[in-house]
Amino acid sequence: MSTAAPLSFAPAGAHSAYDYAVLDVFAEQPLQGNALGVFTDARGLTTGEMQAIAREMNLSETTFILPREQPIERDRGVQVRIFTVREELPFAGHPTLGTATWLYLNHPIFAGGQTITLDLAAGRIPVTFDAEQTGLGIFGRMRQADPTFGRVHDREAVAQALGLNVADLDPELPIETVSTGVPFCIVPLRSLEVAARLAVPQHAAQRYLAGSDAKFFFCMARANPASGAGWHNRMQFYNGEDPATGSASGCAIAYLVRHGAERGGTPVVFEQGVEMDRPSRIHVQASSTGTRIENVFVGGRTIPIATGRLFLP
Repeated sequence: MSTAAPLSFAPAGAHSAYDYAVLDVFAEQPLQGNALGVFTDARGLTTGEMQAIAREMNLSETTFILPREQPIERDRGVQVRIFTVREELPFAGHPTLGTATWLYLNHPIFAGGQTITLDLAAGRIPVTFDAEQTGLGIFGRMRQADPTFGRVHDREAVAQALGLNVADLDPELPIETVSTGVPFCIVPLRSLEVAARLAVPQHAAQRYLAGSDAKFFFCMARANPASGAGWHNRMQFYNGEDPATGSASGCAIAYLVRHGAERGGTPVVFEQGVEMDRPSRIHVQASSTGTRIENVFVGGRTIPIATGRLFLP
């Protein structure tokens, strides 16, 4: 292990510096899961600068914490904005869990607290942390908004958009849009073999999504029981493939409970990112009351991996 002092420099022409952290979310070990960039004090940045920084980070998402007065944060939560390389999102799962974990470790008021609430564009999302933490990183779980269910999609049209055959789709489950903040088209696949060869043609996928009520596709297959997971999932989108998609995972467990593929109130483990060598473990649960699906929880382990400083002119 190197004991050299960390480098500290400001390039010529730099007038502003912004500290950031990188955390691996839904990871069981470092360098697994979905990496997240967190800018820990983004006051002074414009929306355009945040978007440009997210492109520079080139991660699935980058978040920007906007500290406020302590009474406001106690009442309304910590304000956070979430960006992909292309756009701002009102909500996303691994950025919510990862940012809340950074706050759990570092916030002047909330550090070590059982519940930390993020004030996102989609609303206030509470994240809870186990009182006793064991193993690597920090385990937490977020309660997502109650799901809304949208369109049931034509199987042939979706298969074409995904570069698949209709026979590749699960014949027993519908293809349906679900949202807990971001709408996903949930696509159950027939087998792990289909999931392994998934290569979504993005031009066709984006054309289909543009005319639908969903923003992204989320594909699922029943996992190998030896993996310890119930479902094996993949999410390919305009920035490549996502190693772990917490927002879609909330939608997916709500969908599975609604259609009787999982029992309400029972914990389930999703695996994702396996094909990318970024294995992720996502712990999910949802309950049902009559026809209503509620109490959607998505959790996992977050491991801090790096810190840095970004300079702007």
